[in-house]
Amino acid sequence: MKSAMIFKAACIQLQSSTDVGESIDAAERLIRDAAAAGADYVQTPEMTNIVERRRTALAEKIALEEDDPAVRRFSALAAELGIILHIGSLALKTPDGKIANRAFVFGRDGHVLARYDKIHLFDVDLPGGESWRESAIYSPGDRAVVADLPWLRLGVSICYDVRFPQLYRAQAHCGAAVLTAPAAFTRQTGEAHWHVLQRARAIENGAFVISAAQAGQHADGRETYGHSIIVAPWGEVLAEAGGDGPEIIAADIDPAQSAQARQRIPSLKNERPFALPETAEPPAMRSAS
Repeated sequence: MKSAMIFKAACIQLQSSTDVGESIDAAERLIRDAAAAGADYVQTPEMTNIVERRRTALAEKIALEEDDPAVRRFSALAAELGIILHIGSLALKTPDGKIANRAFVFGRDGHVLARYDKIHLFDVDLPGGESWRESAIYSPGDRAVVADLPWLRLGVSICYDVRFPQLYRAQAHCGAAVLTAPAAFTRQTGEAHWHVLQRARAIENGAFVISAAQAGQHADGRETYGHSIIVAPWGEVLAEAGGDGPEIIAADIDPAQSAQARQRIPSLKNERPFALPETAEPPAMRSAS
């Protein structure tokens, strides 16, 4: 008999489009399928409602949170299905005229348990001429978030955040036994770093990591890596999707496994304060002789 504390988590992998209504409908179909298969907690990727890299076009298609059709639909869906529904993120207008990349965790009654604005924005220039400037589109958040679920505490983050381990360490110290990084990773960065980053965040914190992803070729021209993943606290991959398009993966989550991993390697307890070097400038790099 399954313990009352063990729950089934599902990742909904999507290929969201530039059409908000179409993207919401596609997500709802898969969320319903996951719930019908017994999922208690369902997570969708970053940018569930729209994948649109052009700021002007994006701003024309999205709404304020209180007017947003995705927020209303997903809130009602969580209540109807009686699940915890974690929407990896939505693009939303803010009252000051900016755009937020905002995650929502809806409770079984449809009420918002937590909302989180992505802190770290993806401003990079990659090999081959691929370049991204999320700061030109989105306004960053400034607050870490941990949500209380019926079984455990959940650390909430989004995509590029996964490269900043201090965020997850703080969430682990706040009691999070599951960490999350729903994403729209580029294919180039995903092929290089996706798996090792997910497993590293799990291992170093003794926590599950659950990360739903966007996958495949999108209408705005970008290509995302996919490979939605669920990782156990000891680093084992419990479930993984492919990289071509929509898919559902699921795994049982036992909070006791997080406690066991933290007992085996008590790094959270073993942390010690340390001083930094007094020099403000790093030493000059030497060329190889």
